[in-house]
Amino acid sequence: MGFFSVLLLTILLAIGLLFFLRAASKDRTTVVDVQSSKPPLEVLNGVSRWLEERGWRSNGGDADRQVLRFQGNVASSLTLAVLLAIYGGLGSASLGLVIRQLSPDLGWWPLLLVLIGGPAAGFVYRSRAARVEFLEIRLMSTSDHETSILRIRAHRDELIAMELELGKSLDLASDGSLLSSPI
Repeated sequence: MGFFSVLLLTILLAIGLLFFLRAASKDRTTVVDVQSSKPPLEVLNGVSRWLEERGWRSNGGDADRQVLRFQGNVASSLTLAVLLAIYGGLGSASLGLVIRQLSPDLGWWPLLLVLIGGPAAGFVYRSRAARVEFLEIRLMSTSDHETSILRIRAHRDELIAMELELGKSLDLASDGSLLSSPI
């Protein structure tokens, strides 16, 4: 009976790893409205220049809708891929040991699951996390006066970096939800 409870815990460990892999490569695109006391042209030029310095490429836009689009490649983290491969290998070894205890006639063959589980976890993360991302900036203010309102659709981390790095120089301000959210 004890072996079956260990088997259950090992299967739950594998399920947890699968959910972690899914969460690590999840798309976190968010839309946020940003205000600035500076003129729209100055703000758009500053944001565009900052994005190009970070490796984003201009991907056109729509003048009628007042939209600028950017495209960038997001790389996966090698450190996280190695860590997930180690966790996958340890989990596979645990499952192999449990299978070995439940069915001793298999010999030590179940331990070869390590050769599948470890590399598979790292590969799944690397293939899902590395992707092309898009950033869209839409000018919401209709006048060329002193204030600007932008609606930006991008990855959550990029929006946080933009708010932290350009907040003072371009006088950008949002509702603050990006910096206060734990997720």
